[in-house]
Amino acid sequence: MEPVNQIDGRAIPFGRKNVDTDVIIPSKWLKTITRQGLGRGAFEVLRADPDNIFDSAEFSGSPILIAGDNYGCGSSREHAAWAMLDLGIRVVIAPSFSDIHSGNAVKNGILPVVLPQEAVDRLLEVAREGLEISVNLEQQTVTTPYQDRFTFELDPFRRHCLLNGLDEVGLTMA
Repeated sequence: MEPVNQIDGRAIPFGRKNVDTDVIIPSKWLKTITRQGLGRGAFEVLRADPDNIFDSAEFSGSPILIAGDNYGCGSSREHAAWAMLDLGIRVVIAPSFSDIHSGNAVKNGILPVVLPQEAVDRLLEVAREGLEISVNLEQQTVTTPYQDRFTFELDPFRRHCLLNGLDEVGLTMA
């Protein structure tokens, strides 16, 4: 797993609430045990719309996703984290996450950032303008070119694992 510390880039201004793991990766993609290629199935139902934000050239390769409340609810499929990572997403910012999805994200090198709704709304505005957002795990901050600065908390164990690129196997080996 790659260490996570500083992630800079455009953010996908998704903003949708109650996105369950069935939306993140439909069940037909669960037949594989490999992580490669799952990005093609990420948000497949939403990507059927030709005007979807995930296939927009403006947000192609964006490493940050800004979502709504209760992101990753539903089933406990780890494939959802694999699909987001294969799509290039390294950070998800939302007001809240499903506990299981948040854990799966961290185990796979994705940083779940919990911020108040007002901060998420501000970041959605900045993202829609196409400006870069910076997320620093060591300092636990999210900043914008407008000098917005939001601090977040992360469990110290999860923070340690992400900063050092340690998944479950890496922890065992250490």
